[in-house]
Amino acid sequence: MNPGQFHWSNNPVRLYRDTRNGRIAGVCAGIAAYLDIKVKFVRLGLILGMIFGLFVPIVVAYVAMAVLLKPMPQQMFKSESEERFWRTVTVAPNLSVGELKTRFRTLDRRLAEMEARVTSDEFSLRQKFRDLNA
Repeated sequence: MNPGQFHWSNNPVRLYRDTRNGRIAGVCAGIAAYLDIKVKFVRLGLILGMIFGLFVPIVVAYVAMAVLLKPMPQQMFKSESEERFWRTVTVAPNLSVGELKTRFRTLDRRLAEMEARVTSDEFSLRQKFRDLNA
């Protein structure tokens, strides 16, 4: 990638309107899905904000998001493990980096064990015996 060139992430977790789980336009459900929290907490925050004097800004923001946000795609992920990975990347990127480090350490250890076995004298001796029997 060239310096100054912008690179979009392959992360499918974006802010969408969740019309399947939404009440009015799906904005609260979309925010909840993006943040990976329960939608009732987002709705409660919205209602409390409206009660405590932020009525006009919240209504304007809600209408703007209802107009500007795309509806959530039907099938965003290929599997549950892919969904879990991308949600972790979105909500807690440090956890997913740690998980990747653990996976790579495990793979590196397994590869080292295979290399040790293949390069050992016992492996070549067994190979020669197999060649004699064939």
